[in-house]
Amino acid sequence: MELIASFEKQLQHVTESLKEDLKSFRTGRANPSLIEQIVVETYGGSTKLRLLELATITTDGPSALLIMPFDPSTVADIERAILKSPLGLSPQVQGQKIIIRIPALSEEQREKYVKLVSQKVEEKKGVVRNHRDDVRKKIKAMFDTKELTEDDKYRLEKEIDTMTQKINTEFAAIKEAKEKDIREV
Repeated sequence: MELIASFEKQLQHVTESLKEDLKSFRTGRANPSLIEQIVVETYGGSTKLRLLELATITTDGPSALLIMPFDPSTVADIERAILKSPLGLSPQVQGQKIIIRIPALSEEQREKYVKLVSQKVEEKKGVVRNHRDDVRKKIKAMFDTKELTEDDKYRLEKEIDTMTQKINTEFAAIKEAKEKDIREV
């Protein structure tokens, strides 16, 4: 049924969105996804591009990132964007490459990030609940207009509840994995 397929697509979108959001959270290890989405004003401020569109980002050991810009003239712009970002990182320019050392997180920072992860997950659970409620309203409306039998109504509601429980379990696993990553020293 189209309602179920649409709901499933919405759940996949919310899950992908959560994973994307959590990528930018710092852990104790260097990870290119930490800085990929930083917006860089370049070419005299005329262009705004994400860092991953301007450079190759790789890890240089467990605690450093190496940025190799495609266009050497953007090095200063990239450095400025990293310094302005809320991540608190200090890039070091070495010729045409930039190295960022990722400092270890303090216990206080780790706890702050764990709380933020929980907030993000709860936020996405709320989005899922809203989608579920919308679909349930549509099912009820279809039942009221006799487009669905009572059996079909209960079957669809059960299917939606099952999908919602499954996605909440997945969110819990994602949250647990990210928290473990953050707490790892």
